[in-house]
Amino acid sequence: MSDVPHGSWRYRLHEIVFEADTPAGKAFDVVLLISIVASIAAVMLESVAAINRQYGAELLAVEWFFTLLFTAEYIARLISVRRPWRYAVSFFGLVDLLAVVPTYLSFLIGGAQSLLVIRVFRLLRIFRVLKLRHYVTEAALLEDAMLASRIKITVFMTAVLSIATIMGAVMYLVEGPEHGFTSIPRGVYWAIVTMTTVGYGDVAPETTAGQFAAACLMFLGYAIIAVPTGIVSVELANRARDSVSTQACLECGSEGHDPDAAYCKYCGADLESES
Repeated sequence: MSDVPHGSWRYRLHEIVFEADTPAGKAFDVVLLISIVASIAAVMLESVAAINRQYGAELLAVEWFFTLLFTAEYIARLISVRRPWRYAVSFFGLVDLLAVVPTYLSFLIGGAQSLLVIRVFRLLRIFRVLKLRHYVTEAALLEDAMLASRIKITVFMTAVLSIATIMGAVMYLVEGPEHGFTSIPRGVYWAIVTMTTVGYGDVAPETTAGQFAAACLMFLGYAIIAVPTGIVSVELANRARDSVSTQACLECGSEGHDPDAAYCKYCGADLESES
């Protein structure tokens, strides 16, 4: 299991399930995408009471057919890479696993199969299947920018939560239970709804002091909206690059490498020896 020599059945399996450069690989991915769409449609139809009453047994059979199909595909992906655990803990590896687990969980937890709509995330593979390199590049660029911004965004969200907590406590003291602010958590809920400009209206200040505080918080909310956008935009500008390769690593199955990359950025495997 430590090596996948060229020409072996595992190497050919890897070319089919991970790559889209060959007719077999592209056909496999197209069939896979069609199956994903069909399985999601079946889950959605099953949630409609009238359709479920009439075609419940048929939809259940379809659900199990796709679950077994995706289970076999998941096992094939694990078999075809040199280090299965690296693929298993990758983003697509986890999504592929979560795409089949709910059906098996339905034996223990009723209604768990409704979570199968998570299969929609598997449609992200269409960027590789159709060779839309521009979209692959932009997706990788956005991912890098978000990762680089995580500390700044965490600090920003902490500040926002602190403001919401303070304003929630203030509104609890100013308005009180008689105006709907029955507790500080209730006031924090109102502050978050107000800052995000959602404004459900289920709780609203009625005193002059409370309305003044609400107006200040609303203005602050508009200013807050622009902050995370600016943080991510700066990182996008700093990390812009021309393109990424759609080649999948034979070791871990990861994609998104630079076109001239010699080694996998995730596991360090030699990419040139796989081409």
